[in-house]
Amino acid sequence: MSVVRDDVTQSGPREGAGTTFRTVEWIGDAATGRLRMIDQTLLPTQFVEIDCDDVESVWQAIKRLSVRGAPAIGVAAAYGAVIGARSRGVSDPHTVRQALSQAAAHLSTSRPTAVNLFWALDRMQAAGDAALAGRQPLLESLLDEAHAIAEEDRAMCRAIGRHGAELMTDGDGVLTHCNAGGLATADYGTALAVMFSAHEQGKRLRVFADETRPLLQGARLTAWELVERGIDVTLICDNMAAQVMKEGKIQKVIVGADRIAANGDAANKIGTYGVAVLAKAHGIPFYVAAPSSTFDLSLTDGTGIPIEERDPREVTEGFGRRTAPEGVAVYNPAFDVTPAHLLAGIITERGVISPVDSHTVRTLMGTARASS
Repeated sequence: MSVVRDDVTQSGPREGAGTTFRTVEWIGDAATGRLRMIDQTLLPTQFVEIDCDDVESVWQAIKRLSVRGAPAIGVAAAYGAVIGARSRGVSDPHTVRQALSQAAAHLSTSRPTAVNLFWALDRMQAAGDAALAGRQPLLESLLDEAHAIAEEDRAMCRAIGRHGAELMTDGDGVLTHCNAGGLATADYGTALAVMFSAHEQGKRLRVFADETRPLLQGARLTAWELVERGIDVTLICDNMAAQVMKEGKIQKVIVGADRIAANGDAANKIGTYGVAVLAKAHGIPFYVAAPSSTFDLSLTDGTGIPIEERDPREVTEGFGRRTAPEGVAVYNPAFDVTPAHLLAGIITERGVISPVDSHTVRTLMGTARASS
């Protein structure tokens, strides 16, 4: 893995970055190219891009959250599969296909909750089989498929933004949790795409961003993106959400998702479930925004969604400073599951699912991912 630093390292957002940065992109051709990603662990104080040219560096980037957000993880894994496929040479197509399988198996162990990871790797395996059966250039076909996954995600995010913007009213206060913007996808975001699109339509929104403990994705990433876009954003601690709702400052809540079951139960960053309960108590509609690639129709409900538990040091030594006594027990789940009955709707590229139940999910998402 190599590091590509931006020309200017500063404490605030880069001017114009809201329209120019690429969270994940491929540099070069299939045989010698590399994967370039923003290292999100360093934002907002540093803008650094990392180049990956082996599978292990892609795995590490996903594991340590240099790249994060379900759609972005899927895109990164797809490009990582291309890198892995060429790792044992490219002269023999069968060797390339075997290397692809090994790379996909390894990348699939990086993080368990975001279903886009497995969805993208399944697509890459299928593309490899099709190219081998059709005697097509295998490595080039794999890169084409990875590009297609990235481009489809960009299109889906834009469509999510358009559908979600119709739900926004000029002057709305909107609460969001974690980061579901361009940094979490190939381009425009999911939950933040709704805000970006509404803003582009001239609707004035006031966004409240939960800081999102313990890794502060809301403070470090969401606030950064919204400031860059010129959208009114106020950062709050996670435990302030109820008070802000009580004061009447929130009219809608919109979050992203990492995996959605067939009944609409949605896994998202830890703390989302609590926000949904608060929204219900205050009569505020709570929306999830996600592409069809985030649905896992093989799961009847959210009880089957695997929940990643992360390093206790994220809680006891966040950002390098110890804030808890040595030896204290820590429970650090990275996600929770919000039950479908708390959702006013799920905003997808195909439209808004409402009411949220098994029937409406399957009616709109009948061709979404059906196995894990």
